[in-house]
Amino acid sequence: MRDSGNKPFWRAKTLEEMTDEEWEALCDGCGRCCLNKLEDYDTGEIVWTNVACSLLDGEACRCSDYENRQETVPDCVGLNPRTVREITWLPPSCAYRLVDERRDLYWWHHLLSGSHETVHQAGVSVRGRTVSEEGMELDEFEEHVVEWPDQNPGEGNRPSKNYENNP
Repeated sequence: MRDSGNKPFWRAKTLEEMTDEEWEALCDGCGRCCLNKLEDYDTGEIVWTNVACSLLDGEACRCSDYENRQETVPDCVGLNPRTVREITWLPPSCAYRLVDERRDLYWWHHLLSGSHETVHQAGVSVRGRTVSEEGMELDEFEEHVVEWPDQNPGEGNRPSKNYENNP
């Protein structure tokens, strides 16, 4: 998907300018945003867990009921340009975050690699690293605190800092 200037859409457009198809294509399929987070009531600090939303297909790293997710899971946060800028817990490798910051996508993103498997091959996705929230009590989530979802996926995976002048 390229614009008339022959740049890929994620380099040529802002989040607001993207079509629905482009917006959906931007998701890298890592599944990190579908992990439960815990917020400290006093400090506001957010920590990640490896507890996945009940709708997350842990193998595909996609929502199993994407169209109805917000009815089924009322606290599911729908991403749009405003929420991308407001929420602080988007993973550092999130394509929406990167595009908003005018940074390039990682090599393993399917729009660059041509395969939805590279996000898993690069070890960035949640595949094989989660437990379901199904049947779990909220106080049990604390036993599943992890740091990897909020970490950058590694030096070798780093995107360019800025693509304003890159083709």
